[in-house]
Amino acid sequence: MARQFFVGGNFKMNPASRKDKVALVKLLNEAELDPNTEVVISPPALYLIPVKESIRKDIKVAAQNCYFKDSGAFTGEISPAQLVDSEIPYVILGHSERRTLFHESSKVVAQKTRAALDKGLSIILCIGETLNEREAGETAKVCEEQLEAVVEVLKESDWSKIVVAYEPVWAIGTGKVATPQQAQEAHKDIRSYLSKAVSSDVAGATRIIYGGSVNAGNCKELSTLPDVDGFLVGGASLKPEFVQIVNSKKL
Repeated sequence: MARQFFVGGNFKMNPASRKDKVALVKLLNEAELDPNTEVVISPPALYLIPVKESIRKDIKVAAQNCYFKDSGAFTGEISPAQLVDSEIPYVILGHSERRTLFHESSKVVAQKTRAALDKGLSIILCIGETLNEREAGETAKVCEEQLEAVVEVLKESDWSKIVVAYEPVWAIGTGKVATPQQAQEAHKDIRSYLSKAVSSDVAGATRIIYGGSVNAGNCKELSTLPDVDGFLVGGASLKPEFVQIVNSKKL
């Protein structure tokens, strides 16, 4: 079965105002989007519910993070149960900014993934290497280690609710993009690891998307790669060109 193309927009800590948020939603609501592509946008937590209530129904909404407890004395956190109650279907976990700035280990990411799945959420699971790791030839090793912690706490059936986002840390927000060859090689290695660590069925069905300064200028070529099943878009998701990225598979 063909894997449905997936384009996510990670707004990060943007936009800076409610006015800008309304304008962004208006742009997407009025855009002509490829109906064959699954589109998920991820605004800051403060805007999750108003965006969900105002965005068109064929665009899903994702949280940018969640904790692994349902409730309790965890100031500043959002629980999987609260996201489900608010009818938010997706959550991004393991983003490099969470790993580096907030020191989340792969074990913590795995705990969050398990907790989110147990509540029925779908996951955009981020992995990727730093520039030093890339230059040392450790891309596949790093990605496998980050995935391994998750593999250990998941059942095979859980993978139907996971989209793996390969994001080379050196290409996030830098303007640098992995070459098509580099992206395809990394995605192929990830799929090979899933085949070995989980099953060939999971490897064949799991969508592996690319994130790393994706824009209107490079999305078309990247979208043609056999193991690239979409994108997780950062800065460009706040601009009109996000529509072109969503439509990158259209002829």
